[in-house]
Amino acid sequence: MVQNALAQAGYPAHLVVACSGGPDSLALAAVAAYFARRGHVDGHPVTVGAVVVDHQLQDDSAQVAARTAQVLEELGLAPVEVRTVSVAATGSGPEAAARDARHAALNAAAEEQGASAILLGHTLDDQAEQVLLGLARGSGTRSLAGMRPARGKLLRPFLGLRRADTEEICAVEELEPWHDPTNLDPSFARSRTRVEVLPHLEEKLGPGVAESLARTASILQLDADYLDDVAETTFASLAARNGREVSLPEDLLRALAPAIRFRVIARAAADVGGQQPGYQRLLAAEALLRRQGSAGPVELPGGVSVYRLSLAELEAAPAPDGHAAAAAVPRGGARCGKLVFRPQKPPRK
Repeated sequence: MVQNALAQAGYPAHLVVACSGGPDSLALAAVAAYFARRGHVDGHPVTVGAVVVDHQLQDDSAQVAARTAQVLEELGLAPVEVRTVSVAATGSGPEAAARDARHAALNAAAEEQGASAILLGHTLDDQAEQVLLGLARGSGTRSLAGMRPARGKLLRPFLGLRRADTEEICAVEELEPWHDPTNLDPSFARSRTRVEVLPHLEEKLGPGVAESLARTASILQLDADYLDDVAETTFASLAARNGREVSLPEDLLRALAPAIRFRVIARAAADVGGQQPGYQRLLAAEALLRRQGSAGPVELPGGVSVYRLSLAELEAAPAPDGHAAAAAVPRGGARCGKLVFRPQKPPRK
């Protein structure tokens, strides 16, 4: 699987393995070390380094990171480095904050090592847990599509393997993995899903539930990619910019299929610096299309306000730059109101 992932990534000359010391990432490091010792993949030269990220979330994290780095060096990976990060408290929760800090450290290490790929040890079990959590939260297609096998520099070659497979690799290679105690902590939703929910589903519905959930993610990835591509093209054809604002003509928005319309609204919010809105916020913004006259604002995450401006107000009211707002209405364009997306915060200097 590592070989296939590297082939699809264009055979990177140097790659880094992200390793926590757990069975999944340690097994991945052992497989990658095999190619490092050979010095090539399918005849393409390759070198393999590794990065251990110490999140400083446990008392012995520094010792665990140091022991893991030593094991990786003994496997023959080079260079091996430990990156210590601070996990800042955010509204997205501790798991997301740790992931953001970890990815920032991995990208920085890859940049310094000249690596064009970062290998992550996520397995089919991780993918199944991701889909279940998305279902429980009432998430949309993109969330239920789970983790991609490849996204930018990030490669996940073990998404087709079960966690038991990685434990077997470690046993065969005589490696003693570290077991993160937080994986069994019931205060985390992912831990409860791993320890209680998935095993219960396997018991009651029969074996193969995890594989079915992972297969669902693969199918939805194709659907989500297609819908996102259509929405991106549609947004580019509809969006009009006036300073830091973005506007969309309401009659053309109404004519879109709902799946595309909601994505175009979310894309407009992102274009002015917002974050991905939840479903209820998207419904509220989309409801402005059914209002008469000017309406709003609807507040979206990331400091974005959405208004419906009537044609009369568009033609009469001054724009932020002091010119007539009518200038933002394309000549010969639809004579209708618009949804206007405005950032609440001033631009960074």
